[in-house]
Amino acid sequence: MERHQDNAEDVGITLPWLEDTGLCYADSASENSHQKSDLKNITRGNIKMTLMDPLADALTNMRNNELQGNNTCIIKPASKMIGHVLRTMQKEEYIGEFEFVDDGKAGQFIIELEGNINKCGVIKPRHAVKKDEFEKFEKRYLPSKSFGIMIMTTPEGIMTHKEAKEKGIGGRLLAYIY
Repeated sequence: MERHQDNAEDVGITLPWLEDTGLCYADSASENSHQKSDLKNITRGNIKMTLMDPLADALTNMRNNELQGNNTCIIKPASKMIGHVLRTMQKEEYIGEFEFVDDGKAGQFIIELEGNINKCGVIKPRHAVKKDEFEKFEKRYLPSKSFGIMIMTTPEGIMTHKEAKEKGIGGRLLAYIY
C-alpha cells in the first residue's frame, strides 16, 4: 500500500510567509533543489529574531554551557544589568572572571564558568518584595533555605536577597541561582 505525503514541494504550494523573501516551491526539479537550499538557509538562522528578555537568554546560555561542560561562555548582547547580575554571581562564586568585549554593536561578555551552577533562571513577573516577605519567595524559587540565592534590584543597587535582608530593604526579584 502506497503512502501519500502532502507537503509543499509535492503540490507546488507557495507559502505566504516566504512570499516576501521571493522564495517559494515550484514544480520543476531544478528550481526546487535551488529553492530548497535557500529555504534551509532561512530556517537555519538567517532570520533575525528580537530578544524579548536578554537576562533570561544570558542565564539560559550560561546554564546550557555548564551542562555541556564548557569552561567559557559568550553572552550577547551585553547590558549594564547583565553586568551587575554577573558581578553578583561572581561575588557569590557561581562564576569565575568575566570581561566585557566591545564588538562595535551592543558588546558581549566572556565568562569563565566554574561548574557551580545547578540551575538558574529569571523570575517573571518581577515580584515586588517587602523587607519581611523574603521567606515566601525563598520557598518558591530555592530548593532549601540556605541553598542558593535570589538576585534582586533595590534602591541601593542589584544585590542578593541575603544582603537585602541584612540591610532591611525590599525590591524586585530578578533571578535565582543554585
